[in-house]
Parts: sequence; C-alpha cells; structure tokens
Amino acid sequence: MLWMKWKIVVDSLRGRRRRLPCSLWFLLLFAAGGLVLFIHQRDLSEMVQQQGPGVKLGSTPRQSRETLSTQDRERGKSDGYQDHRAAEGSLSSPIPPMQFPHFEASRQTATTGSREQDIGSLHVSKRQRKLLKTSPPINHTNKNVSSSPSSPSSSSSVSSSPALGSFSPDILEARRKLMKEICAKYKSSISRTITRHHVKHLYVEDKYKLLYCQVPKAGCSNWKRTLMVLAGQAPNAQSIKHDTVHYGHHLKTLDNFDRQGIMHRLETYTKVMFVREPLERMVSAYRDKFENPNNYYHSLFGKPIISKYRVNPSRAALKTGSGVTFKEFVQYLLDVHRPVGMDIHWEQVNQLCNPCLIDYDFIGKFENMEEESNFVLRLTGAPPNITLPNFKDRNPTDTRTSMQITQKYFSQVSMLERQRVYDFYYMDYLMFNYSKPFKDLY
Repeated sequence: MLWMKWKIVVDSLRGRRRRLPCSLWFLLLFAAGGLVLFIHQRDLSEMVQQQGPGVKLGSTPRQSRETLSTQDRERGKSDGYQDHRAAEGSLSSPIPPMQFPHFEASRQTATTGSREQDIGSLHVSKRQRKLLKTSPPINHTNKNVSSSPSSPSSSSSVSSSPALGSFSPDILEARRKLMKEICAKYKSSISRTITRHHVKHLYVEDKYKLLYCQVPKAGCSNWKRTLMVLAGQAPNAQSIKHDTVHYGHHLKTLDNFDRQGIMHRLETYTKVMFVREPLERMVSAYRDKFENPNNYYHSLFGKPIISKYRVNPSRAALKTGSGVTFKEFVQYLLDVHRPVGMDIHWEQVNQLCNPCLIDYDFIGKFENMEEESNFVLRLTGAPPNITLPNFKDRNPTDTRTSMQITQKYFSQVSMLERQRVYDFYYMDYLMFNYSKPFKDLY
C-alpha cells in the first residue's frame, strides 16, 4: 500500500516535468506576439502622421477651430512652412496654407487694403493639394466669370480692360473656388434644401437680373441705392436718403416670391455679395449703433447689455441704454445666454448669405469696393453712367473704420476676449480669405 502511494507521487512529479516545457513554449509565443503587435502599432502611427491630421483613423471629419489651429501649426513645421513664412515677411500672420486652393499659374495680388492674401505665394504641399482636390490652374485669358452652368454670366465672357483696373476674373474665380473648398470641408453635412429663410437677405432687381445679398457695414446702403436706380425708381443714387433706402420698401427680397420664382431667379440671375474684414465690420457696427445717437439700438440692445454686464449701472444708463462700452458689447457678443438676440449688423456673413447653399457668381471685397462694384455692374449690362456711390450718409463726420481704428478698440479687451471674437468670426476669415488681424491669435 505504501509502495503504491509512493509510485503515484513519483508519477505525478514526472508529469509536471513533462508539462514544464509546454509552459515555457507558451510564454515564448506570448512574448513574440506582443513584440509583433508593438512593431505593427508603431508602423501604423508613423503612417497616420505622414498622412496628416485630416485623415486620422477613427476620427470624425469635423474638427474644432482650436484643434485645427494646433494641427496646422504642427503640419507647417513638418512641411517647411515656417521657413517659408519667415522669408515671406509681408504676411505677418497668414492663415494656415491648407485653407487655400493652389493655383500655380495664378499670381494675381489683391489690393493692400483688403488684407486678402496672395493665394499663389503660399507653399502648398502635395498632401494639401490632394486634400483640397483642386482643379487645373487658371489661365490669364478672357474667360467666363462664373463656372456655374446656370449662371447668366456663363453665356458671356468678361475681359480685363483698363477701365476695370487691376481687378481680374482670375481673382474672382479664386475666391469662388476657395469658398467652395471651405464649404466642402466644413459644411458638407448641412441640408441642401434652400428655404425662404436662406434667401431673406437677397434683394432682387429683375430688369438686370441681379440678386444682391445685403451685408450691413460692407457698402450695403449704397448698393441698395444702386439697385433702386437700376430699377428706375430714382434718377441717381445721391438723391436717395438713408431712411428711404432702408425703410421705404422700394426693393423686394427673394423670400417674397413663391418657390418657383425663388428657384428661377437663383438659377438664372447674377448673384452678388460683398464682404469686409470681420473684426473691422464688427467695430464699424459698434461705432454706428452704440457710440452715436440711435434710440432704437440704445433701447433694444443698450438697456439689457448695460443691465447685465455693467457693475452698479446708473439709473440714467438703465433708462436710456446709452453709453455701452466696447468691452460690454464684446461680452454680449460672446455670451451664449445673451440678454437679447443677434443683429444683422454683426451677424457672421456666412450666416446672412448662406454661400454654402447659394452659388454666388461674384464675391466682392469692401476694401476694393469702387473698382469691384463697377466690374459687376458692367457684368450685368448696367449703363456706363451708373456707378456705385461712395458717400457716408450716417454720421458723415466720423472717420471710416479702418484696421488701425479696429486695433485701438480691441486694445480695450483682454487677449482671451480678442481670441474668442476671432473664433466667433473664424468661418468668415476662412471663406473670404482674410488674414489674422493680430499676431498673437492662434
């Protein structure tokens, strides 16, 4: 009996010795598998870094404004963009190069006052060109202003002439292409259905088949005057007063038509919008509505702004709503719980005119208003004697808001507030190719 127990113990020990090599093999295989997995993950991460931030595995195509800014700076370092930026001293703080389509043959430069960057002068990598899916280079020859088959301008060519100055159809085409690329990148998920709400700011001139999207503080009043002259409602623009322009109901907006009338005009009329440097436009609106006498804006906006953002406001300020400071206006603009809603004078242009839904034939710049407005008037067949007026009928003694004036106003707010206001108008900066107004913005 004792012998049998001893044999069982010996046999069990021999079994463990036989199984011991199997355990060692298991450990070796596990270690080898871990090593292979580590090498694979390392190669995969390097591949993703080479492809760039726009194609991260498992990430959504939408990215925040802060994330984009950080990634663009990192990408710029890897592409040698920082070295190029140092060489191009004229652009103090350019928008990251991924925001521009690449036109190798296009070297047209906008006016210095517009702060519009030279698209062709920025370095664009092969990956960026693939990302933007750019079309062949633009040739500097007489060509259609609009590539839209439904545009009325697609049936007639516009040539550059001395009368039109340095403005070229190539500049116009570059602006349209840039806007389309930004829309495709950031607004691809929006509904494509055009409603009355989307066209409520488009003014209609049927005689010359023109649709103008009003952008307040970007030549809006003078453009409305011109539309009235084109429609035969006044002999000249100078004779039309401000209140007649805005409150006389002489012009129709596109949302007054039925669905068929709306779509017919969108498909066949020349669609025009003029934009302005976003922060400059915002400061212009503040000066016009809050620094000068204006019972409507002081009562509707001034009272709640002073009540919410001013410490120990006086009774007179609460009663009249006068004296809103620029810092208080900025606080109101950035407040997600505003005491009163937004207003057309400081609303983002991409929200007013909906350029990602409406294919505009002409995107003009306020900074080059006279030359570009005359270009579009000749494009629509308007008589040569009809030009856009250049006078300031509200507060005519005030100096026009410039970038220098804008910078003085923004010196009254903190760096964080300045950054947040820039972020608020960020999409307008991208779509309409304006450079950063301050060097410390990211």
